Parts: sequence; C-alpha cells; structure tokens
Amino acid sequence: MPADRVASLRGRTAELFAGVRADLEALVRIPSVSNAEFDQAHVEASATAVADLLRDAGVPEVQVLRVPRADGTPGAPAVVARRPAPAGAPTVLLYAHHDVQPPGDRADWHTDPFEPTLRGERLFGRGAADDKAGVMAHVGALRVLADELAVGVTVFVEGEEEVGSPTFVDFLHAYRDLLAADVIVVADSTNWQVGVPALTTSLRGLADLVVDVEVLDHAVHSGMFGGPVLDAPTLLARLLATLHDDHGDVAVEGLVHAADPVVDMDEDALRADAGVLPGVRLAGTGPLTARLWTRPAIGVIGIDAPRVASASNTITPKASAKLSVRLAPGQDPAAALAAVSAHLRANAPFGARVTIHDGELGKPFQAAGDSPAAQAARWALGESWGTPSVDVGVGGSIPFISDLLEVFPEAAILVTGVEDPDSRAHGADESVHLGELERVVLAEALLLASLAPRA
Repeated sequence: MPADRVASLRGRTAELFAGVRADLEALVRIPSVSNAEFDQAHVEASATAVADLLRDAGVPEVQVLRVPRADGTPGAPAVVARRPAPAGAPTVLLYAHHDVQPPGDRADWHTDPFEPTLRGERLFGRGAADDKAGVMAHVGALRVLADELAVGVTVFVEGEEEVGSPTFVDFLHAYRDLLAADVIVVADSTNWQVGVPALTTSLRGLADLVVDVEVLDHAVHSGMFGGPVLDAPTLLARLLATLHDDHGDVAVEGLVHAADPVVDMDEDALRADAGVLPGVRLAGTGPLTARLWTRPAIGVIGIDAPRVASASNTITPKASAKLSVRLAPGQDPAAALAAVSAHLRANAPFGARVTIHDGELGKPFQAAGDSPAAQAARWALGESWGTPSVDVGVGGSIPFISDLLEVFPEAAILVTGVEDPDSRAHGADESVHLGELERVVLAEALLLASLAPRA
C-alpha cells in the first residue's frame, strides 16, 4: 500500500478517535451482564446500541438476531450487520461480543465499574477492554474507511460469549449464508505489551469439572470421632495436591504438551502483571510462555465447605471443588476430561468416595500455517504501531473459534485484540489503553484496505 494512503488513513483515524472513545464510554455505561442472575434488559439495550452504531457507520443491512437455547427459551441478542462485497472482492467477517462479566465485589474497584473513568492513558470500566473495545475497533475501522471500503464486510457481535456462547453453533448453522466469509477477524484477544502488537496464533482449550469427596453419611462431633476419621476438606486438599508435582507441573497422565513458543517473557514483568506476592515462587518448569500457552494448567476456582464464620465443631462429611483445566493446542477436550477424572478417582485419599460431575468443554486453537490474510494482518499491525508484530499464544480459551473453523473450513481466521497485560479483563479495575485502541482501529482499517483486490 502506498505510503500516502497509509498516512491518509492514519490521519483520519486520529481525527475520528474522539468519537470512538465517546461511543465506547456510552457502551460501558450499559451493564450488559449476560449471566442469568442479572437483568437481561441491559443486554437487549446493549444490542440495540451496537446496531445503531453500525447503521451510523454506513453498514446498510443491520439485524438483531437470536436462536433458541436447548430449553426452548430465546438466546441472547446478537447483532449482524452486512455490507455486500463488490464484484470480485472478498468478504471479511468481523467478530466481537457486547456482553460482559459481572462486576464482582464493587469494593475491589477504585471507581464505579459501569461509569467509564479516565486515569492516565487508560479508560476503566467493565467491558472497556473485553470486549466493547473490540466492538468499537470494528465500528471505528468502518468509519475510517467509509466510502473507500472495497471489500464485503459482515459484523457479528455476539451477546452471550461471557456465559459460554450456548447458542453459538446453532446460530452459525441458522445464519450460515449470512455469516459466510473468506476472512474472519476475531477481536477478543490481547497484544504482547503496550507498544507491541500481536497476532494470536494459538489458544488453550478448556475442560472443567466438579469433584466431590465424601467420608461420612452425616456430620459427627470432632472431639468424639476426630483422629481416626479425617474430615472431607482435609481429604479434598490431599486429593487436589496430587494434580501437580513438586515443581508445580501438572502431574496428570494423558494431558498433552504442544511445542514451546519461539518467544519468551520476562519473569519480573509476569509477576508484576499478575500481582504475584513477594516470595511466592512461580510454578512449573520450562519457558514461561510454554507454561502459559502450550502446556496444560489446572486451577481450583471454587470450593464448597463450611464457612469459617458458621463453622461448628463437627467433622465435615463432604467437600467439593470446581476445577478449571486449560488444555494445550492439539488436545481433545473429552480425552482430557477423562484423564483428569481417572486421576482423581485413582488417587482418592484414605478410600474416600470421589464423584465427578462433568462440566464445560472447549477446543483449543492452532492457526494453520502462514496464510496471505495472516501476512496482511502482520503488515497492518506493524504499520499501525511502527514496530513488528509478535505471534503469540494465549493461555485463555475462545472455544467458538474451533466452531467457526468447522462451519467455515475455507476461511482464514485472524485473532486480534485490544487488551494488554494490564487490562485485567474479568477482574476489578478492567481497563483499555486508549493509545492502543486507536492503533487497533487503524490496523483494522489498513487490513481491510489491503485485502481489497488490486486494480
């Protein structure tokens, strides 16, 4: 692309960015939490707001669509906006989601999670990064290109990603013709660091489960029976401890490792980004990026046992834990779940009764080779940031990407994003770096322009 064309798009992005920021702030003010415990009218309002933004961006065909859930109730509202391709030009599907995570304990936030607040170069608020910034990246790029857009574009903004996309596959099949594309851009990932862009080429998969440990059929006095009878929380702790070896590596047979990444990260930076307390050693062996991206990880994300505040002097008969298992690229989620379940049953301490309740499964993602679309994305990222992009993996999971590949096997999938290591997506004080968001808008505009057929 000629340098003057790049400079023109850069200037137009800068000119329009104040409006992009203002519209992002308006979206953040809508508490569109898709968890059923929250008011779903806000999710409806968020879908309407996104539809209006896309219409104003010049996309002529905009619909709010949904498909039924398994129980027959309506799925969450998704926005699909379409601008057909000129003759001979490819179609690009731009994905993001407008629903957000619950805010959690508001006391953990420095400001109201649904009142966008600027501190330094970062805009704070629930959804400011994940993923309403992704929505505005698409809207902003369309505004920048306006009548110069020379490819077909379909924008698909989902409304239930944060609750596992329960109707996603059905939605893809129901609207397959409407969503068909040559290139798919998923704006729901992260960059390497502030100032260095990234193209995500691998994602870990997911399996979760709940394990129950039972030792008694009813609670008994801890003084009269304590000693020969160990309580369920103690035995649950002993069982959970078998999931890792003394180095902190996962010790479950049947979980695969993918190849170590080419790049690695600084330990001090990781400790700072994660908020690791002084003196706490990092777990595992090998490159940090391998431990984060291409090897399995198992975390305990919830425990059911008596609360300290209401504890009585009894031996607890039952305790439960929910496990989140992150899977390396190449791992079959069902096989991984079976392997973890077999390990837990085989290591039942003191003959305790162990029961497994299967949960969610999500496939990992590994980009297939170096496509022309990926080359175009790296060029666009490098031009926008002024520094080469990095191919990265992500330890988190976006299972629907594998669903996209199954329904649209010929499409090239590009996973990009607005987040950076300090965005704290899903946590308190979630934020987006506004300078990074502006660069993402420009990069997407450059990508769309570069995918147009040359005269």
